[in-house]
Amino acid sequence: MIERIELAPGYSICRVINGLWQLSDGHRSDAVAADEALKSLLRLVNAGFTTFDCADIYLGVEELLGRLTRELRRSSDDSSTIEIHTKYVPDRSKLAALRRIDVARAIERSIDRLGVERLDLVQFHWWDYDQPGCIDVAGWLSELKDQGKIRNLGTTNFDLPHLRALVAAGIPIATNQAQYSLLDQRAGRVLTDFCAEHHVRLFGYGVLAGGFLTERYWRVHEPKPPYENRSLAKYKLVIDEFGGWSLFQRLLGVLREVGEKHSTSIASVAARWVLERETAAIMIGTRSDAHLDSTRQIFGFQLDQEDTDRIGSILDRASGPSGQPFELEREPDGPHAKIMWTDLNSRRSS
Repeated sequence: MIERIELAPGYSICRVINGLWQLSDGHRSDAVAADEALKSLLRLVNAGFTTFDCADIYLGVEELLGRLTRELRRSSDDSSTIEIHTKYVPDRSKLAALRRIDVARAIERSIDRLGVERLDLVQFHWWDYDQPGCIDVAGWLSELKDQGKIRNLGTTNFDLPHLRALVAAGIPIATNQAQYSLLDQRAGRVLTDFCAEHHVRLFGYGVLAGGFLTERYWRVHEPKPPYENRSLAKYKLVIDEFGGWSLFQRLLGVLREVGEKHSTSIASVAARWVLERETAAIMIGTRSDAHLDSTRQIFGFQLDQEDTDRIGSILDRASGPSGQPFELEREPDGPHAKIMWTDLNSRRSS
């Protein structure tokens, strides 16, 4: 059975969300053809994985999901049987100059691209907390929610102080999406108590660390740049923060043994571990439906105390990452920030 959870009255989602960053233009050189990607998305829907995560800055992905909604309308299926979560991510260079009309136009643009009457969930991201206007922009998004343009409003990559500020300002935050994996537990340490107290559902992304938490990287030499795609560049830095390649290999070894015990994969164990934390749902990066059977296995078992203790014995040796969620990624001269593209709307239009 595929697990689902109710986010709001009458609105439920699959607890494993199809994350579509890997389908964005520029993510990797061997891009998936749009027609093939559409066929894969349709197969995921038919298999019960009906919830999709995208963003206005994932180049071409909102348009692809718009094709999906139109295809479902043309068939015997109803497009309302899928849930599409997008993000509003204004360019870092434009934060100080944002106006209410700019926010409204961005939301209308996502509505047009997706081919829907209103957006199921808009997740708001703010690159630089030193730039004023974060609460104002969240308030304008809340106004659009009141106007029926947005069904649910959430955040992505917000740390505890700024999530607390939004909630204190009366912004109706339903979800917060944060990087959360066996390799990066910042969200679990910092956000879970506040989210539970204020009924903010926590979504975890990066649960497979861009594919590092799979059999492919078990007993292999430490990879060196250049990497195949931007995800691997990002999560190799997380492995370095975690404690390096040797400790990472020890973790993979334990995950492999736990997976053999449950007749499943390293990836399924890694995903199940996050799903059994304080998360409402997790993102699994999706380029196709090639890993559909493995994804199904996430719902086919539960970790027992012996499993969590064995995994915990490795996690106890980790040196990081530490601090607030996305804190390292905000350090202007830090290695994590340097790989971020913070002006993708401008890049798209250039």
